[in-house]
Amino acid sequence: MLLSVDNLRAYYGKLEVLHGVSICVDRGESVCILGPNGAGKTTLLKSICGLVSYEGEVLFEGLNLNGLKPYERIKLGIALCPEGRRLFLNMSVEDNLIVAGDDVDYAYKLFPRLKERRKEKAKNLRGGEQQMLAIARSLLLKPKILLLDEPSMGLAPIVVESLSRVIEEISKEVSILIVEQNVSLAMDISDRCYILTSGRIVDEGEVGEIDLSRYFK
Repeated sequence: MLLSVDNLRAYYGKLEVLHGVSICVDRGESVCILGPNGAGKTTLLKSICGLVSYEGEVLFEGLNLNGLKPYERIKLGIALCPEGRRLFLNMSVEDNLIVAGDDVDYAYKLFPRLKERRKEKAKNLRGGEQQMLAIARSLLLKPKILLLDEPSMGLAPIVVESLSRVIEEISKEVSILIVEQNVSLAMDISDRCYILTSGRIVDEGEVGEIDLSRYFK
């Protein structure tokens, strides 16, 4: 097993947000976390990255990550593409990539549009282009698993369709754990799914086995 989260309880101050969450992601697998706003999906990703306080166990390739700093987890092969992209808006596309790694040609091969706009400041990119840049930057960290937090947020349907194809291509090389509000996108690119509600896993299974109508109208 590549990533294993067991009985995770996550906190913001004294407020407990996750209540005994357990999930896993195997090598070569794409897994989605679905649930309503405020369910704790982003908190789960942040816990895996060591960005919030938690109790329980986060194991990566059998190593217990408890006590490791976020940068130490990155070195082990965990990369987060955060909600909202978090780009350096006044830096060029290419400089945003170089911050993460020097293999910018890989990023340009994956996203040719970024090469066309490599000298442009990130703040001048369209929403879809900014998301491409955020994903490419995360991949230059050479992760073994990529955590994607709401990659389709605010994007037009045609852009989401293109993004879905790219994520499917990425999943051939890197394991993926994706948090999404776009259920169709998440199910298209995932092997398995967890439903997270009010900080608890309420259902899980192979894509196609879960009755999503119970949770989404």
